[in-house]
Amino acid sequence: MSPTRSMTIAGNGERRGYARRDIGGIGVAVVSREAAFAEVLAAIAAGRHLKLAFCNANLVNVVAGDPALQRSLADFLVLADGIGVDLGSRLLHGTPFPANLNGTDFFPALLGRALPLRVALLGGRPGVAEQAAAELARRYPLHRFTVVSHGYYDAADEEKLLDGLQAQRPDLLLVALGNPLQERLIADRIGPRHAAVAAGVGALFDFLTGEVPRAPAIIRKARLEWVYRLWLEPGRLWRRYLLGNPAFLLRLLRQYAGGRRGR
Repeated sequence: MSPTRSMTIAGNGERRGYARRDIGGIGVAVVSREAAFAEVLAAIAAGRHLKLAFCNANLVNVVAGDPALQRSLADFLVLADGIGVDLGSRLLHGTPFPANLNGTDFFPALLGRALPLRVALLGGRPGVAEQAAAELARRYPLHRFTVVSHGYYDAADEEKLLDGLQAQRPDLLLVALGNPLQERLIADRIGPRHAAVAAGVGALFDFLTGEVPRAPAIIRKARLEWVYRLWLEPGRLWRRYLLGNPAFLLRLLRQYAGGRRGR
């Protein structure tokens, strides 16, 4: 088994001390749900810039072909998302992560406990971010929600979007562009002047608006939501799951074998 490495989360020069585990070349934070909430809220309270990502099997597969993104993720707080990453932790490090943390559940729970926040939404299909902002405002009236743009803006419009973000500097920026576009944008273009916390949230807006239904609770509890999503959208997701999951497992086995040879 590979050792769990003690690493730091950097933000404006501040050191954040907790362990990370290497899962397919991504350093995934070893934190409980409460500790993850505390880390995000502390960054907001201190005005410290924090980049946040959720590591699932798909992100591991994506960064395997994108060394620049893999390096960039070293500057993120990366949370463990899904049964695949947990299996990887068991195989490579002998123990699962303390909690399964996915953006779909993480941010509603965070907003349910936080002090008043300014939250900006970026991404999704045209009109979806507005619907998601309205739903969030209905559920969490304590906070203020604004929409930056849908996710189909032209590259020429990006500077204008970034200028708008800089003008408002939200406490929390939710970026729903999917892997790896959202992580690349946050890594390369979003900095301390644009938002306190910038997070890639995948399909969160679609789930909030009902564009994509959540799996029944019993399926989520069994950590098989990916099977439900594949059943709903086989044409779009079959490559991600039917090809991607075996590729992910092969990468874990190669990493495990490499670790054994290294010892």
